[in-house]
Amino acid sequence: MTMGGMLLMIIGLAGVVFDWGQVGRVIAVIFMIIGMISVLVSMGIYFWAGMLSTSATVIDCPECGRRTKMLGKTDRCMFCKTILTIDPQYEPVGENETAAAHAVQFEPSREHEHKPH
Repeated sequence: MTMGGMLLMIIGLAGVVFDWGQVGRVIAVIFMIIGMISVLVSMGIYFWAGMLSTSATVIDCPECGRRTKMLGKTDRCMFCKTILTIDPQYEPVGENETAAAHAVQFEPSREHEHKPH
C-alpha cells in the first residue's frame, strides 16, 4: 500500500509536469489525496502489526530451541516453521505430523521484569 500510494502521487504529478492546465491540477490534487490516504492507511497497518508484536507470547521452540514469538492460539516457529500451540484443543493429531509439532507448555518469561533490591 505504501508503494502504491507513492505511485499514485507520482502519477498525479503528471497533470502538473505535462502542463495540462486547470484539469491537470485537479487530477494532481485528486491523485495526491488518494495517494496520501493510502500511505497513511499503510502506516496505520504497520503500527498495528508492531503493537501486536510487542504483546506476543515469547516461547522456546521444542524443535530448534530458539526463542520465538507466538500470535494467537497457534503459530509457527519463525526459524524452523514448527507448528506451536498453547491450547491442547489445537494440538496437531495424525501420524504424518512431525515429532516436533507438539504442544508447547506456556511458561511466561520473567527475565524482563525488574526485581527490587
